[in-house]
Amino acid sequence: MWLKKKKEDIQINLTPLIDVVFLLLIFFMVSTSFKKETKVSIELPQANGEQMESPEESIEVAISKSGDIFVNGNGLVNRELNTIIEAIKQSSTDNQTPVIISADAAAPYQAVITVMDAAGQAGFKNLTLPTLRPEAEDN
Repeated sequence: MWLKKKKEDIQINLTPLIDVVFLLLIFFMVSTSFKKETKVSIELPQANGEQMESPEESIEVAISKSGDIFVNGNGLVNRELNTIIEAIKQSSTDNQTPVIISADAAAPYQAVITVMDAAGQAGFKNLTLPTLRPEAEDN
């Protein structure tokens, strides 16, 4: 007699797959929370004057409202003069490169002076302080 073997139904267990998907989801959620934006929001002061063209190569130093200093978009670890000097020196080897100091209108005056002093001590003499044109008032 021939015995017929009963075929077993093939089953795919999805539990490990779902576990892996959840672990990947948690990993990506946690890893993206450590990303820090380096954009600085600055409201420039207003002034009347002639508009100048931006130089092709320059060192951009931004000073936020709270006095934090950013050189070419990179935040500095502290506001000490030596730290600012080293950051500016590392940005360009040519001391003829213009240094554009963009300070928020409400930035501490001391922070602006410290950056100007650091640029001078680093050997950079071409400093620019950009401003915005005042909006025309309708009467």
